[in-house]
Amino acid sequence: MMTMDIREAYRRALDHFGVYVHQVKADQWRLPTPCADWNVRTLVEHLVGESLWAPELLAGRSAGELGDLLDGDLLGDDPVKAFDVAAAAAVRAMEPDDVPTRTVRLPFGDIPGEEYITELFADTLIHTWDLATAIGGDDRLDPELVEVCTAWFAGAEESYRQAGVIGDRPLSPDHADAQTRLLAAWGRSGRLEDEGAPEGA
Repeated sequence: MMTMDIREAYRRALDHFGVYVHQVKADQWRLPTPCADWNVRTLVEHLVGESLWAPELLAGRSAGELGDLLDGDLLGDDPVKAFDVAAAAAVRAMEPDDVPTRTVRLPFGDIPGEEYITELFADTLIHTWDLATAIGGDDRLDPELVEVCTAWFAGAEESYRQAGVIGDRPLSPDHADAQTRLLAAWGRSGRLEDEGAPEGA
């Protein structure tokens, strides 16, 4: 199995997601996505929110301290610019060498920075496929990132499913490739009409 700094994996996933954000046409923001109840705009806003929270949480602030600071419309009149600005801030926040060993204070408890970044990376990677699928783009993910995510998610899948964060694992053929198997683990069958993942997954 390949090894990769999780911060680099996250940066690459965020960059790839951004490519599709820039491809969204004016009439595509309300299109449905594989995430139940989320359209393209809602999906992009989810990633913008995560990106805006990252610098605050990595700086030691707790989710409780942030409160509703980042509630409301995060995209405004220029969703693409909003994403670019938020993503750049998140990437900058990952740069200090000690970030992976910092403590991140989430609502359900404290976790190491490395685990937090890994969760952000995985969420971004899977939502990249969601966005590409929704707008009719090339839905092939970076094979190296798929490998990194697969290795981590093998130990997290059941806890995610028990928490209701992902849908049931759909059947996939024995000869399915690595991306298809990863998407299945996340409750996605590869078809937009099968909205296997509940909101937020």
